[in-house]
Formats: sequence, structure tokens, C-alpha cells
Amino acid sequence: MLTPGPIGVFDSGYGGLTILSEIQSLMPQYDYYYLGDNARAPYGSRSFDVVYNFTRQAVLTLFDMGCNLVILACNTASAKALRTIQQNDLPNIDPDKRVLGVIRPTTEIVGSLTHKRHIGILGTAGTIQSESYNIEINKLHPDIKVTGHACPMWVPLIENKEYNSIGADYFIQKDLNTILEQDPLIDLLILGCTHYPLLINKITKFLPDNIKVISQGKYVAESLKEYFIRHPEMDAACSKQAKTHYYTTEYPDKFSETASIFLNKTIEVERIELE
Repeated sequence: MLTPGPIGVFDSGYGGLTILSEIQSLMPQYDYYYLGDNARAPYGSRSFDVVYNFTRQAVLTLFDMGCNLVILACNTASAKALRTIQQNDLPNIDPDKRVLGVIRPTTEIVGSLTHKRHIGILGTAGTIQSESYNIEINKLHPDIKVTGHACPMWVPLIENKEYNSIGADYFIQKDLNTILEQDPLIDLLILGCTHYPLLINKITKFLPDNIKVISQGKYVAESLKEYFIRHPEMDAACSKQAKTHYYTTEYPDKFSETASIFLNKTIEVERIELE
């Protein structure tokens, strides 16, 4: 039997904080360790092998810190590393521990949200190139047409606190126009990057009213809650003292400053190294 430990939440940077916030809101009684690999971010343009190796290091670190369940709150890591870690690594590391991603929970609900059966995915280059959303959606909903588009400027706009600027309007409108030109029948857009919820007001500003936009946090949180109902042994393996600790591979002060954009509060952060 596993000794109860915090739920690990991993991201290459800050965006996973939007996932953590939604999970905490729904399940505040659990303990959480958030780990951002900010020193090596962004992951979006890196190769599959590099993303896998970095993600594996983070998962092993969180396991060593006492976590029995790790959420990859990063679309790139979920797209490029999750399956390999689940199938090849976990059986050798510890078959009782679990690693979950953020793509599957979102794809499970899209069938009920699109009427025209045309969906657009906005994400990093790595997520779009992996076609992970296309694959997962078509497994569940083979009749849905999926169009992906990479938005490389969106994350830098957010992390440099320019996401509410007039300059941000140009890039957001340009990317939205591009994906709608690729498929004018899209009636549902998935924000396939955990940073993008901070842009939701500007995104909806430049879209027709008939296009729905969804972010992942709500669905990931609800999926995790249902997961614990189906797997009470994993629920029992997660400690519940309502405590959260934050870790970064970068400078703690820098992480804390930028994290405040996502959390609307100041946090204490500890620096660790991944090997």
C-alpha cells in the first residue's frame, strides 16, 4: 500500500497553474506539489525525445518527493511524453503510481459541444505537430473534423504581461483568422495550451457569437474527481491537509512574480534541480 502523498502537478512553466487552480477549486482538501521546469521552458518547439526526457525527470522527482499521482498540466508533455511514461516507464518505476495528462479529459467532452462537428485546436507548435488532439478526438468521435493551428506568440505575450495590450490584439486576431480560413465551419475552439485562458476575453472579442471557446482546467479537474471515484485506492494514496507547495527549476523570485499573473496572489517558491 502506498504512503499517502501530495498530488504532483507538472508543467514546463507557468501555464499549468491554470490547471492547478481549477483542481484546487474543486478539490481543496488535497495536498499539491506544483513543479515548473522554467529553466528549460518552453517545451513547445522541442523534439519528442527531449520533451520525454525532461518530463520523465520531473515525474521521477515528484515521485521521489512523495507524490503517488502526477498530472502533466502541460499539453506538450501530455502530447509527447505521457503515453511512453505510462506504458514503458511506470511498470518499472512503480506499477502502483500513476501519471495522467490534460488532453484526454478535454477530448472526452467535445462531442456534446459541437453541432457542426468541426473543431479547432489552438496550441503550441509541439502540441499541434503531434496531432494528439486529432488522434484522441477521432478515437471517440470519428465524424468530427479537427483543425489545428500553432500560436507561437501567445505564450510570450502572457509571460511578458502584454496579453492585455493593443499589440496582443494583432497576433490574436491574426491567428484566429488563420484557423477560420482553414475551416470556416468551426463552431468550437479548444485552447490547447494552459496559458491561453488568460487570453479568453480577447479571443472571444474577435470571434463570431456562434463559436464556443473552451479551456481545459474545468474538464481536467472534473475528470480527476471522477477518476478518484473510479479508483478509490488512488484517492487513498493522496494526502489531504489542504496544503500546496510550489517548486521551480528557475529563480524563485522570478517564478513568484510571474505566477501572480495566473494566481492573483503571492506565493512562496523553492528552487530544485531536475536530473
